[in-house]
Amino acid sequence: MIILRFTLNIKTQNLINVEKQKKVIVGISGGVDSSVSALLLKEAGFDVQGIFMKNWTNSAPNIECTSEQDFKDAEEVCDQIGIPLHQANFSSDYWDKVFKKFLSDHHAGLTPNPDILCNKEIKFRAFLDYCLETGADFIATGHYARLKGDGDYMRLLRGFDPKKDQSYFLHQVLGKDLKKTIFPLGELTKEQVRSIAQDNNLTTSMKKDSVGICFIGKNKYNDFIGNFLGKKPGKILDESGEKLGVHDGLMYFTLGQRQGIGLGGVKGREQDSWYVAHKDIDSDDLTVVQGNSHPLLYSDGCYVDDIHWINEEVQENFDCKVQIRYQSEAVRARVSKSSEGYKVKFIEPQLAVTPGQSAVIYRDDECLGGSIIKDRISKIYYDWAENRGYNYQAYG
Repeated sequence: MIILRFTLNIKTQNLINVEKQKKVIVGISGGVDSSVSALLLKEAGFDVQGIFMKNWTNSAPNIECTSEQDFKDAEEVCDQIGIPLHQANFSSDYWDKVFKKFLSDHHAGLTPNPDILCNKEIKFRAFLDYCLETGADFIATGHYARLKGDGDYMRLLRGFDPKKDQSYFLHQVLGKDLKKTIFPLGELTKEQVRSIAQDNNLTTSMKKDSVGICFIGKNKYNDFIGNFLGKKPGKILDESGEKLGVHDGLMYFTLGQRQGIGLGGVKGREQDSWYVAHKDIDSDDLTVVQGNSHPLLYSDGCYVDDIHWINEEVQENFDCKVQIRYQSEAVRARVSKSSEGYKVKFIEPQLAVTPGQSAVIYRDDECLGGSIIKDRISKIYYDWAENRGYNYQAYG
């Protein structure tokens, strides 16, 4: 007999009047979060089925792929819960719509976040469409986020657990698709989720969380992308242009990065950490500075592409909070329409504003949408780049 300490709060999803026998298909990954999501939905009275999404076809040498073991874990836990498990292959869509973009962004000197694109193109498009076509009324995932119905809108809210909140990754999903979605874990903490799994003796209860980008798995990031990107060596320079070393390619670095630069103690320099301050695509120069308080590491704002609004509530000039990376604090900012997208001005300068990452907009706990960062705003950086002869882009 299943005994739960916590039950699914149906009211949170605005589903209190939904017939309990509605069919819900859960994306089962073989991890504890999706396992508990399925368990809670079944206990709440829904007709629950699981689908294991095969998003990656491993063809790279010397790369460890965990999908086979994950599928075995998914099968075992679905047997325990008492729900059927099916498998669906989205690897072609993933390659074309997510991974190719991931590689091209790296080549362009950006730092992409493919998990955001995966949610937009795979989980809440290809997977959602597949499930609805097979008769599902809703899909469910193990994301730590909440939903709240509001008239014609379905609003995306932060999960209750601040350490696990995943609304940042979901900002490119459409509100109309969220209407067909349930997030059973939105009001739970990670500790509570593991407790539920342990109380019910689920085989995934002690399985470690996957960390980082989904298709990279246990592999080292640079080793993995090196199979696809190769090398494009360049110089490592300090801010005045003095050569400190060489690197294998700008695509292996991100702004603000401290570890893995390949510089130990540099003769005649202070024993302080080096940080990536600039990547110049034209020359392949990598500029590094010492200390995380260096002015070149900070920006007053950023330029972004046109904003994706979850509920099409288009705004042009407004105050809000903006989060520029996962698990960073959302900071106060002023957002205004510019000639080529939007300009985001922070109330206080922010560290390592990184092109390719997302600037996600919040109003209190609600995620309104977001956009990809195109470039930073910093007069200190502009003056330095001009003095060094580097190109930079400032938009009107």
